[in-house]
Amino acid sequence: MRYQYLTVDVFTHERFGGNQLAVLPDAEGLTSELMTKIAVEFNYPETTFVLPPEEDGHTRRVRIFTPGGEIPFAGHPNVGTAFVLATRGDIQPDGDETRVIFGENAGPVPVTIRFVEGRPQYCELTAPQPLSLGPQYSAAAVAGCVGLGDADILCHSHTPITASVGLPFLFVELGDRHALARSFVRRDHFAELLPTAAATGVHLYTKDVGDLEVDMRARMYAPFAGVPEDPATGSANCALAGLLAYLHEERDYTFTWRIAQGIEMGRPSLLDATANKHAGDVDTTRIGGACVSVAEGSIQVA
Repeated sequence: MRYQYLTVDVFTHERFGGNQLAVLPDAEGLTSELMTKIAVEFNYPETTFVLPPEEDGHTRRVRIFTPGGEIPFAGHPNVGTAFVLATRGDIQPDGDETRVIFGENAGPVPVTIRFVEGRPQYCELTAPQPLSLGPQYSAAAVAGCVGLGDADILCHSHTPITASVGLPFLFVELGDRHALARSFVRRDHFAELLPTAAATGVHLYTKDVGDLEVDMRARMYAPFAGVPEDPATGSANCALAGLLAYLHEERDYTFTWRIAQGIEMGRPSLLDATANKHAGDVDTTRIGGACVSVAEGSIQVA
């Protein structure tokens, strides 16, 4: 039996930039075991499998797999899947913007698709869960994990800390973009510091952006989820926006950041992160960006 697939580069305006995604828009009949094998075959950071909705009010059921297995939520798979379905005509424009809801293991994920002359141009998701904070780690422990020195890690705003809006990551602020460029995974330290139950990966960021017209630069490593490095991590940057908004002294404000990722990998990406804070609490986080179609075909499973 054959299943259609489409591939798309997410969080970029340029083909062969951004983060790769494979989407199977009609995945009924595939078992979890086959989904895992297909994700390994593509070997992209994520592959999505689109199914009929299971709850009233949902547009589709979406399951997300890395080469290491299924995950409950992720950013670029939602943005890319919405773009693919709109490009195919499965989701029709309703004026300049259309809102869909994907049912996922982490909860419902609303996605807004912006159209220009009837064609999808930009997608933005709202995270399925409120910001939650987890364990903190010492700068020394994290430095050993990513091949850096203690002095490379800034702790003025926060010590290395886990945070989640649907998928947990360890967030680490670095002093400059040169430290970001030098970072690499030391698997032995990584496995000891961060079992996959604690966080999906380590998200490094810096406010030293060089000549880029962005607010931050980032890298994300998740080797034990089957993603040695990710070119653009929507779920992590969405949680980062929530964390930074939480730490900011403003009690009522909508924060926005543009974040560059994937530059060191040769797959530059741009992500627009938003966090809304009300009465001192972060109540909404969003992540959005552009997409580019790349390829389509079919995969034979039997």
